[in-house]
Amino acid sequence: MIHKYALNEYKIVLDTNSGAVHLFGEAPYEMLDYLDEDNVPENPPEAMMNAMKGRYSENVLLEAYGEIRELYQKGQLFSPDGYEKFASMLQGAPIKSMCLNIAHDCNLRCEYCFAAQGDFGGARMLMPFEVAKSAINFLIEKSAKRHNLEVDFFGGEPLMNFDVVKQTVQYARSLEKAHGKNFRFTITTNGILLDDDKIDFINREMSNCILSLDGRKSVNDRLRVRADGSGSYDSIVPKFQKLVAGRSRDRDYYVRGTFTKYNLDFTKDIQHMLDLGFREISMEPVVSDERLDYSVKEEDLPKIFEEYETLSNLIIQRRKKGRGFDFYHFMIDLNQGPCAIRRLRGCSCGNEYVAITPTGDIYPCHQFVGHEEWKMGNVLDGTLDLKEKNRFSLINVYSKPECRNCWAKFYCSGGCNANNWQYEGDLCKPHSITCALEKKRLECAIMVQAALADQH
Repeated sequence: MIHKYALNEYKIVLDTNSGAVHLFGEAPYEMLDYLDEDNVPENPPEAMMNAMKGRYSENVLLEAYGEIRELYQKGQLFSPDGYEKFASMLQGAPIKSMCLNIAHDCNLRCEYCFAAQGDFGGARMLMPFEVAKSAINFLIEKSAKRHNLEVDFFGGEPLMNFDVVKQTVQYARSLEKAHGKNFRFTITTNGILLDDDKIDFINREMSNCILSLDGRKSVNDRLRVRADGSGSYDSIVPKFQKLVAGRSRDRDYYVRGTFTKYNLDFTKDIQHMLDLGFREISMEPVVSDERLDYSVKEEDLPKIFEEYETLSNLIIQRRKKGRGFDFYHFMIDLNQGPCAIRRLRGCSCGNEYVAITPTGDIYPCHQFVGHEEWKMGNVLDGTLDLKEKNRFSLINVYSKPECRNCWAKFYCSGGCNANNWQYEGDLCKPHSITCALEKKRLECAIMVQAALADQH
C-alpha cells in the first residue's frame, strides 16, 4: 500500500507498511499509477511504457523503472503488511499512565469545553487527597514491573486544587525508591490562578505542562471566558511567559490552542504565540456537535487544508532563518517512528492509560468521564473491570474497518476512541472530520521534513 501526493514542488510517496518516504521525479511518480502493488515485475510493463513514451525518452523511463524496482526489492515500496498477524495477539498490559481529574470545577466557562465547562456533567467538586493517594497506590500496584509511570493533573482547572497536587507529588516521590518507580508529572492549566509559588513548583516537578491559550486576544476571549463573560487573555499571557522563561531545557511545555469555525485562519494565532515568545505550540481542531455555531464542518475542510499548508510554509521559512519552532501535530519520526504496538492501537486508553475522578471512579480516559456506562472501577476499593480493560486492549487499526486499508493508519492508530464513540457512535468508527484533518497534517508534516532536508 502506498500513498502518493504532490505538495509545493515535492512529489512524495509514502510506503504505508514499511514507513519509508520517498521523493520522486516526475517519471517514476507517474509510473506508480500503472503498477500493481502485488507485482512489480523485473521488466517494465509494456502497456505502461507505451502510455508514457510520448512524454519521456526510453532511457528516462528505464532509469525510473529501475529506481522503483530497486525500492521494491528492498521492501521500501509496495511492501507487505507485517503487522496484521500480530493484531489479534495484543493483550492487556500493565497500567503505566493516569489522568488525575484533580478538579471537577473550573474558573472559566469555555464554550467548546468537552468537560461541560469543568464539571463533566455532574457536581462541581475537588479531589480529596485520600482519593489522590489511593490513585497513586493503585497505579503502583497495577503497573507491575514497569519503572516509568506518568501522572497528568487535569480538570476542570487543577490549580483550583493545588494543595492536593503538591501533596500528591510529594506522596508519589516518597514511594519511588521503595517500589522501583519513577514518576513523570504533567499539568494542564488555563493559567488564571498561576502565581510565583505555583510557577516554581510546576517548573521544578512537572516534566511537561500544557498551557491553554487560543492565540490572538480577540480569538481567545471570544470563547475562553470567565463565569461573568469577561476574557482571560490579559490575565494569563504574562503568567505563561514567566512560567516558560523559568523552565529548564529538560522540562517540556506546550501552549495549546483550539481553533474553531471562528478562526480558520489559525496560522495567525500561531504567529501571535510566536510573537509572545512561545516556541512549543499545539493548535487543535475543535471536536464538537456540528450543529453548534463554532463547530468545524465538512464544508470548512478545504479552507483548513489550505491553512495547514500556510502553516507548513511558515515553519519552513522560520527554520531557514534559524527561528524554528515545534508544532505538535507536525512532529513525526520518519526514521524509527513509534513501536509496533503504539502503531496498532495508539494511546491505549482503557488499557495502559486510565482517568480517575474526584470520587475515585476509573474511566478509560478523561474524555469518557461523566458517562457512567464507561465506568471501570474505583481506586478506593481497588476494583477494576478486567474484561473491559481487555476489550480496549484489542481495539486497533485492524479492528476498525475504515482504517484497515488507510495509508495513514500507522500514524494516527485509528484516531481517538472517545471521539469515535461520542460523534460516530462506535469506538471502531473513526470520526470523519478528525480523520480528514489528520491525513492532511501528516501530508504537511512529511513535506516540511522533505523541504528542511532539501535545504541541506
